[in-house]
Amino acid sequence: MDIAVLEKLEKLSHLHVADEKREEVLQQLSEILAYVESLNELDTDALDSYFSTLEGGTPMRADEPHNDPEVPRIILEHAPRSRDDFFIVPAIIE
Repeated sequence: MDIAVLEKLEKLSHLHVADEKREEVLQQLSEILAYVESLNELDTDALDSYFSTLEGGTPMRADEPHNDPEVPRIILEHAPRSRDDFFIVPAIIE
């Protein structure tokens, strides 16, 4: 991890890291990458793709839609601009 990679991450994420925090962030990112790299050492060949450490597997919830007609109205009330149940946004194609 170096400054060039950090600058690219800043650009991609639209975030800015203050100059005085750059070294600290680089160190933290390096530690995260080292941890993730250490996971490659685990032998998972014998595990099924649905392996779980929970007895009985991962509990699932029913996939039921939530139909509250007030939700779209509330969301659109907070939008800077809307009309006829749609957001109005600036044109991005010139």
